[in-house]
Amino acid sequence: MLSSRHHERGDAELLRASRSEPEAFGVFYDRTERQILAFFMRATGRADIAADLTAEVFAAALASVAGYREDLGSPRAWLFGIARHHLGDLWERGAVEDRARRRLGMEPIVLDDPALERIEEIAAVDGLVLELLSELPDDQRRAIEGRVLQGCSYDALADSLQCSQSVVRKRVSRGLRSLRDRIELARRPETEEAR
Repeated sequence: MLSSRHHERGDAELLRASRSEPEAFGVFYDRTERQILAFFMRATGRADIAADLTAEVFAAALASVAGYREDLGSPRAWLFGIARHHLGDLWERGAVEDRARRRLGMEPIVLDDPALERIEEIAAVDGLVLELLSELPDDQRRAIEGRVLQGCSYDALADSLQCSQSVVRKRVSRGLRSLRDRIELARRPETEEAR
């Protein structure tokens, strides 16, 4: 079981802790895996390739976590930089590299049909959520990105957004409520067609 103290940490703090506490990287992985998977699914249109690329990206990130420098960008920007690099390698070579996974002794991923379908569902939902998130007012979008996507504490968010914790909590709450409403509205035509 992962220590609850890691869940309170921001992404940069998790990466720093990962150098000596592997479970911290596990929390970072849990926070970001769906976004990386959705990124690759949108880019390739293939769940099997998206899963392979995602595994390789996290293996590469774990292998190079000691080289992460916060002054060069956010943890997610660093991770997506690795993801873009691996996507470029895929286009160039026509195959997914597995150097980092082999170096760490990780077994290849074997996916059955339900797992492939789940990846496709994740990509569809996450793609819709990210699109709708970009349509929110800037203050709500930034609060949700910080709290939900980056895992920042309300205290840290209040400092970075230069407002009180209660204001940040209201922005997150209102933004999430708005996202929920927009998702339901976007899915309504699908539901009505199914009838």
